[in-house]
Formats: sequence, structure tokens, C-alpha cells
Amino acid sequence: MRGRLLAATVALGFMSSAALAQQEPCIGNSAAVTGPAAFSGKAIKMGAEIAIDEINANGGVLGKKLRLIQYDDAGAPPRGVDNARRIALADKCIAILGGFHSTVAVAQVEPVHEIGIPYMGVWAANTKVTENGRDPNFMFRVSAKDKWVARFLVNEALKVSKDGKIAFLYENTGWGNGALPDVKAALGARGKELAAAETFNWNDQDMSPQVLRARDSGADVVMIWSLDREANQILRAMDKIGYKPTIIGAWGISGNLGELAGPLANGVRVMQTYSFLTPQSEKGKKMLAAIGEKYGLTDPMSIKAASGIADAYDGVYLLASAIEIAGSYDWKKVQEALYKVELDGLVAPYKPAFDKADPERNDALLPEHYLLTVWHDGKLIPFAGSPYDK
Repeated sequence: MRGRLLAATVALGFMSSAALAQQEPCIGNSAAVTGPAAFSGKAIKMGAEIAIDEINANGGVLGKKLRLIQYDDAGAPPRGVDNARRIALADKCIAILGGFHSTVAVAQVEPVHEIGIPYMGVWAANTKVTENGRDPNFMFRVSAKDKWVARFLVNEALKVSKDGKIAFLYENTGWGNGALPDVKAALGARGKELAAAETFNWNDQDMSPQVLRARDSGADVVMIWSLDREANQILRAMDKIGYKPTIIGAWGISGNLGELAGPLANGVRVMQTYSFLTPQSEKGKKMLAAIGEKYGLTDPMSIKAASGIADAYDGVYLLASAIEIAGSYDWKKVQEALYKVELDGLVAPYKPAFDKADPERNDALLPEHYLLTVWHDGKLIPFAGSPYDK
């Protein structure tokens, strides 16, 4: 047995070394491009493709064209793990671009570090994706982080709650369960406790028991940590019993909730990192022009999942900058160079993007970059200036 383990270890070391010597100027994206969250994979692909088009128009990276290789994980962790290995060891790409589901991103932490390939998350927000205790840490992110999102949402919830009674409804996954301690800590820092905490599973059709208990707790604000599909069922259960709290959610409900729930979604507030419906910078105007030209979306109101598009766009640019600083496609050199990147991005200025001395700063976006939006007539619009901003 000892001999077989030693042989396997040697084989893995040989395989990684071989891949290390042959890395190609490509980025592999593992995201959901099928299933209920398919909108997320399409948004990430859109942002990444536009960034790569621009980078290649300016000469590529280290004189070679950069390529995007797309894989579908369908939100399933085993597929995400397989994709990570394929991107690193078969495609020999420089980096992995992350996807929508935190359960997948958390599962990818192990193979990413086993192989030693840089990972750039652009959506999945679980705190442990980047704060994973690894040194060196190969998991980077230009997106939200749940413990900061929890503080942001709790702050917004307490602004509108009359007596500070807040209920929390969260999905029974790594993402939802990981958010519970973050929300409790954010409330605790404000001297509050949850009035109710209720969980549910994917594809649950009847949320009446959870909603009844939230109502009976006296909560006048309900925080939701779910995907659009389950949030739709929550809204329908609330409507059935006439329960009308203020609803604030993490961005799992930013995809197609307006289509699924119709008018019931009106007024549901959602955290985002970007919107194309705010006054745009010159970089934002250029991005809108590219989206219109390449994908035919000429009306900003028709662009879904703006945060996914914008975060992916910046994520690719951060990786391209690191490659240029490293002067190499070598995974370890690119990982080290990411801490030296400074960039004026679409979502935010990154100066620097990451801080090796701070375990919290393998995340490029900070809480001050978060944005409150709200569903209104099937569209996700900025909360400030909306019909609900009273």
C-alpha cells in the first residue's frame, strides 16, 4: 500500500511539473451554462469575451492571443472539480475563471491548491472560497464576499426595520449555511439577534411553514439567501398568507426573479456590485457599446446579470495584468504577480487589487463597492431614485 501511495504521489508531481512547463495563454471558465442558473454562465462568458477581445486587439498577453475555454459545471461540485483538473492539466490554461455557485467554488479549493493554478472567482461569494487558510493562496476573487455582504444587508435591513426584528431564510447548501454565521455576526455587531432563521432545500415547492414562522416571530424585514427559483416560492408563500415584510437578499435572487414572480418581486432589494443603469464611466460606456455590437443588446435595461458581466470583465483584466507583470505563463509566478496588480477597472479602481499581508484581501472588491438594487416590473434597477426609495 505504501508503495502505491508513493507511486501516486510521484505521478501527480510529475503530471503537475509537466503541465507547469507547457502552460498555454488561455483561461478556462467553469460555470453553469445549463440549468436554472444558466444566465450566470452566459453573463460571465460575455464579460470575459469582451475583455479578451480588447486585450487581443492590443497584442494579447506576452505577444500571444489569449483564449477562453468554456466548461459547464451546471452548479454541481463534482463537475466543477473535474473542470478545474481539465483546465489545468489537459488544457494547460494559465488560470481558472470561477462561476456562480459557491458550493462549486468551495469544492474547487482543494484541486486548485493540489495543482497550484491561480483561480479568479467572479461570482460565488462564500467567505471560505478565499479565506481558506492556504498559504500560498491561489484563490482570488473580484466579486462579493458573504461576510461583507451580510454586513451590507444587515445595515440596509436595520434602516427600514421598525424594531430591529429580522428573519433570515436561507438555502440548505454550502452557500446558505456558510452565510448564517456571517449574518449572525453582522447582527451581533449591531447588538441584535435574528428573530427567526429558517432553511429550505433546492426545488422545495412549498415554503409556507418557514414563512409562517418568520411572520409569527414578528419580523418586519426578511433577509433571503437563495436562488431565484426558491425565492419565487417564498414570495408566493408570503402572498398566500398576506405577509408583507421588506425583503432584502443576497445576489442569488438577481437573475430571473422578476420573470418568475412577476409583480410579487416588485420592491425586493438585492445587493449587486455593478449596474449598467447608473451614470457610466468612459469604460462603462465602452463596455455598453461592445455589448450592443457583439450581442445585440443595445438597451441597458435588457442586460441581465450586470454584476457577473462586469466582474468577469475585470477578472480577466486582472489576470492579464498579472501575466504581463510575471513575464510568464507560469502558474506560481502569475499567482505572486496578482499581488502587484494595480488597475482602473470597470467596477472599481484596484490599487492594489490584492494584499498578500492581509488574509481578507484575496478579494479585490470591498464593501464600499457594493450597490443596492431593487426589482421593479421585471427589471433590476438601482435602489437610489427608484419608486421604493422613500
